[in-house]
Amino acid sequence: MKRIGIIGTGSYLPEKVMTNFDIEKFLDTSDEWIFTRTGIKERRIADEKQATSDLCKVAAERAMDAAGVKPDDIDLLILATITPDTHCPAGSNWLEAKLQCHHAVSFDITAACSGFIFALHVADRMIRCGTNKKALVVAGEIMTRVVNWKERESCILWGDGAGAVVITETGAGAEILSTHIHTDGAGGDTLLMPGGGSKTTPISYASVDQGLHFLKMIEANKSFKVAVNRFSEACEEAVAANGYAIDDVDVIIPHQANLRILQGMAKKLKTPMEKIYMTIEKYGNISSATVPIALDEAVRNGTIAKDRLVLLTAFGGGLTWGSSLIRW
Repeated sequence: MKRIGIIGTGSYLPEKVMTNFDIEKFLDTSDEWIFTRTGIKERRIADEKQATSDLCKVAAERAMDAAGVKPDDIDLLILATITPDTHCPAGSNWLEAKLQCHHAVSFDITAACSGFIFALHVADRMIRCGTNKKALVVAGEIMTRVVNWKERESCILWGDGAGAVVITETGAGAEILSTHIHTDGAGGDTLLMPGGGSKTTPISYASVDQGLHFLKMIEANKSFKVAVNRFSEACEEAVAANGYAIDDVDVIIPHQANLRILQGMAKKLKTPMEKIYMTIEKYGNISSATVPIALDEAVRNGTIAKDRLVLLTAFGGGLTWGSSLIRW
């Protein structure tokens, strides 16, 4: 069995900060209302001249620098995103060109908030089977451009950013013990962007006026319960597959969906909130990018250190969910 390791992490958050108090100025809401329901105080907003690949480029360069590798060393580049620069070419193609990864095959993975876990799973399998040797796994989103800023329940959740890791077969670095991914297509209508695809009419004045190109959340209460259950199942699956228990895990890095969901997950797993690494208060929900951003931050500030057992988990639209257990 090959030993696949994470040898470098990186992330990037845009400079502009939008606080709940800023949102108060144009929306009927308050800092208290937003924070008590979501755990969010502020989020980052991409500059109008930045595309998703621009955010990802910085995160990827930081990950490669940490790993001590050059662009030409990368032979696989996977980008997890639901907000690519363009739908064709893929967002990963733009990123590959900007990074000058001349020897890499690149493609996107669309798995909503679970995207990074899905991309990590695919890259891990491709290296294990010998198809590729060194992979750059990136997740990046500019969510603030696909939300309706008049919908109080949903627009307050989202932010922008990117995270990345470099993985390869190695005797050093953080060992990926296992990855696990799942989908339930029947639940895909609870979180979606209905416009712009073949199911609806082409982009038109009517479709824009109807808000079909914004991200929509339907039956939020139902999604809350499903998310808590799937988050917990994914965590338990990962530790059980490797002969561990939740109590053995040192750090849990979940997708930063909503503070209440994460509290519900902790309660179901019977684990203290102190074990769960949180970034939602300062960054909000950045869909697929929350996990690698939090992972990089935890590595760089020393929360994750050598020999620590780290559990990544995510749940998102699709429905999608997954996990990965890593011995650092």
